[in-house]
Formats: sequence, C-alpha cells, structure tokens
Amino acid sequence: MRPDLPYAVGGVAIGAFLLGDVALAPDAGPVRAIDVALVLAMAAALAVCRRHPVPALGVVTATMLAFHVRVHAGVSAAFAVLGTVYVAAWLGHRSAVALAGVVFLGGFLARDISVAPAGRSGQLIAERTALLLGWFLAANVAGLVARQRRAYLEQVEQRAIEAERTREEMALRRAGEERLRIARDLHDSLTHSISVIKVQAGIAVHLARKHGEEPSAALLAIQEAGGAAMRELRATLEVLRTPSDADCVGLARVGELAERTRAAGVPVHITVSGQPRDLPAEVDQAGYRVVQEALTNIARHAGPATAEIHVECAPARLTVSVTDDGQASPGRPVTPGVGLRGMRERVTGLGGTLHAAPSDGGGFAVRAVFPLDGTA
Repeated sequence: MRPDLPYAVGGVAIGAFLLGDVALAPDAGPVRAIDVALVLAMAAALAVCRRHPVPALGVVTATMLAFHVRVHAGVSAAFAVLGTVYVAAWLGHRSAVALAGVVFLGGFLARDISVAPAGRSGQLIAERTALLLGWFLAANVAGLVARQRRAYLEQVEQRAIEAERTREEMALRRAGEERLRIARDLHDSLTHSISVIKVQAGIAVHLARKHGEEPSAALLAIQEAGGAAMRELRATLEVLRTPSDADCVGLARVGELAERTRAAGVPVHITVSGQPRDLPAEVDQAGYRVVQEALTNIARHAGPATAEIHVECAPARLTVSVTDDGQASPGRPVTPGVGLRGMRERVTGLGGTLHAAPSDGGGFAVRAVFPLDGTA
C-alpha cells in the first residue's frame, strides 16, 4: 500500500481545497452531505488510481462533474480529473483518457451555458472551456512523455542486465571461435609440412635399406621426430577443436534448469518424445542454452505463468520448444534483446532455425530446430 500513499494524500488535499474553494466562491451553491460524499468518493478513487486507473478515472470524472453541476464549483472541479488523466495516460490508457475528457468538458460546458445569466458574454464561457481543454491536453501529453521516458529507462536497464548476464557466455563463445581459428591455422600451416618431412624421411630410410646400407642416425632421428610431431600436433588440434564446456551442459541437465525455475516461482513441465539418441556436442549444448535463455525470459518477463518444455528427437532433426501462458499478446512486435539474438546465433550457426514470438492463444513460444543429418 505504500506506493498508493501519495495518491491518497493528493486526493485528500484536492478534496479539502475543493470544499474550501466552494465555501469562499460567491457564485457557488451550498454544500450538502451528498456533495461531501462525492468529494470523499473522488479521494478514494484517486487513492487507487495507480492500480486501477480506468475505474478510478471513471469515478473521478463522474463525481467531479456531478459536484460541479450541483454546486457550480468552477474550474477547481477539474483538478482531480486532470491528475487522474495524467496517471491513466502514463499507464497507457489513451481511449479512456479521451472519453473522460470529452464527457467532463461536454458536461462542464453544458452546465455553464444552462446557468449563465442573460447578460453574460458567451466569450467568457468559451474561453474558460478552451482553457480547460488546454489543461486536459497538457495532462495527456505529460502522461505520454512520462510513459515514454519510463519505457526508455526500463529498456536501458534491461539491456545492461542482459549484457552483464551474457558477458561470460559471449567471452566463452569468442574463446571457442578463436580456438577453432588457431586449430585451422595450425592444421593448414604445420600438418602439411610435417607430413612431407615424415614421408620423405621414411622414403630415404626405405631406399637406404633397399640398397643394403644402414640409414644414418640423423635420418632415423628425423623420421622418429616427424612421427612424434604429428602425434603431438593431432592431440593439440583435438584439444583446440573440443569446446571446453561440451561435457558440462546438455539437454540431459534440463531437469536442473526446471528445478531452479520452479524454485523461482514458475511451474515447469517437461515432455520428451521420440527416440533419444546421442547428439553432437554442439547441438546438445545449444539446445540446453536455448531452454536456459527461454526459462530466464519467462521468469523475468512473463509474470504469473506456467512453462512447458518439449524436446522431440527425430532421426533427422532435434526440436526444442519452450512455451508459456504469460502476459505476451498475439500481434505484439518483439524487440530482440541480447539473449534472443544469442539464441538465434547459436541455432543458425548449426544450420537450424529459431522461431520466437507471442502465441496465438497468449503467452510466448520459442522453438528451435536443429538438423542431425549432416547439413549443419
């Protein structure tokens, strides 16, 4: 309730100001018990406008319009409506804001016209109505600007969190790519040369023995050193080509991810279909990372939701899908962050496809398909 306290205090302050202004205004009518009840209803609606902006806007508009019609409170009756308009616009309820402005301004103008003295200029009524219209537009624009600023700050904070969370993973991926590059360079530059030395030394030894001569010690040393160099080079290339964490994570450990996500308050169900098989280390690791990132996004963005993990093993492909029934709505554009881009790079780098978008029935779905027939 603490975030609602400023709104409650604001409602009480506006109500007190409104009753005081009506008591001092010479052209205002007498304040009765029902009028005080209207002010109290307005203050109560303002107190909950952060959590329920549209109902609060409707109650404030109706009570203040009725208060103005009964006692002719003047422009002070619009103060509470302007504050609620700002909050509703800030929370993104544009249609409700527009409807409330039209209803209040229309009723305000109709009341002024109906009670205007015969000698009163219509220009004064039009000017006061135009002033109120300007105030409503200003409150609406201020709310929209505050909403855009809040969205911008949340996006910046989200990017910073995602960058921090994926920094280690990106560093490991770059290290793996660098290892593969070094392995290719070593293979291209050294393997051929050492193979030529070993073959030529072997031919020389063979020819010497064929002619009844004993090969020289230097030639035998070259042959032995060439064979040892080839064995050591192959072992080094095997180490460089093997991902450092290939034996650490894989789809066999998805259950651990599910348990951690359940501990965070998100129910998770796992379904495995098809015939399990030995997967390539890169595909197994990439499938694990897709599930990990999808569950992380569900825990952070989906709100109250249930997650479904489905792993389908087919002879020619592996399909990993993670769905939820959270707050995402169909047709809403998805702005890919660092995590989603990282998932797509992992999947497409192995020749697969990734689909990540809101589901037709609500919620969000991530589906990755990896080929297992050698096309990657």
